[in-house]
Amino acid sequence: MFEYFYNEIFRSVIIGFGSLFNGIEIKHKDASDDVYSVIKVPLAYGPTQKFLARLEQTPDLNTPVQMTLPRMSFEFTNLQYDPERKVTQSQAFFVVGDDGQKVKKTFMPVPYNMTIELSVMTKLNDDMLQITEQILPYFQPGYTLPIKFLGELAEVQNVPIVIESIQMEDDYEGNFDTRRALVYTFQFTAKTYLYGPTTDVTGEIIKKVQIGYISGNRSTSSNINFNRDVTYRVEPRAVIDHNDSTLTQLAKDLDKTTTYIDVEDGTKLVKGGYVDINGESLYIKDISGNRATVRRAQDKTRAAIHPSGSAINSITKADVPFIDDGDNFGFDGSTF
Repeated sequence: MFEYFYNEIFRSVIIGFGSLFNGIEIKHKDASDDVYSVIKVPLAYGPTQKFLARLEQTPDLNTPVQMTLPRMSFEFTNLQYDPERKVTQSQAFFVVGDDGQKVKKTFMPVPYNMTIELSVMTKLNDDMLQITEQILPYFQPGYTLPIKFLGELAEVQNVPIVIESIQMEDDYEGNFDTRRALVYTFQFTAKTYLYGPTTDVTGEIIKKVQIGYISGNRSTSSNINFNRDVTYRVEPRAVIDHNDSTLTQLAKDLDKTTTYIDVEDGTKLVKGGYVDINGESLYIKDISGNRATVRRAQDKTRAAIHPSGSAINSITKADVPFIDDGDNFGFDGSTF
């Protein structure tokens, strides 16, 4: 606990939020309804009071250099835990790296609501209405923003951005030489998640589990009669042939329903083993000469038609080291 980590969650949400409003424009038209100017509204991170104070410092309209309007700013103002989106804290998920080797683990994230305020400042009422109409139709009342978290884990979360309220303010005061500033404040809630540290668990994947349990009754304080003593062992089993180990070939065509196969050399097969024929997994129940009784379409594969001469590849323990982390392999279990 309290080890250093920084997943840049807040930073990613703030940048993603700002990108939503970074392309807003307003247009001015003349009496003939022809557009004579197009202005891209500048956007910056910071409190509204900062920009209003800048206006008050240069209120004279005759000053050649002053801060121009329209302008937008946004600010992260509040953070609150959201118990309604809480999930099991002990649940973890694993992600395999792009190289197929490294495996990272992290626990399920914690839900938090970020309050972000977007302020729009204009001197003309029509400018404000243009900007407002370009924002509101996308929030009904929320807009889902996909954001990539956790760096190399590339965890993409859909973060709902929900509009909560709109406040309107006219900062016009003083004489006719004083600049007017219309200010609309849009309050949004970003429903994000906070992740803890990620751990490299490469080489720590459990590939064998053994469970033992004993049941019985206690007749006296020092005497226990055991009625059942069972140990169950389970370990992963490869479900496809990873090392292209061909045992023999089909001697006859095989349709989708036949439950036996005729092969060129039955001595190569092993009773109780698995084989692969063109992507279909088969379990060998019994062998008699060059004919083997099988169970078709094992390990979620599909029964298919296989022509004579098709290669019969073995699926054995030799394939287990080639199982990729995250592979949907099967499990062999034994009780003794």
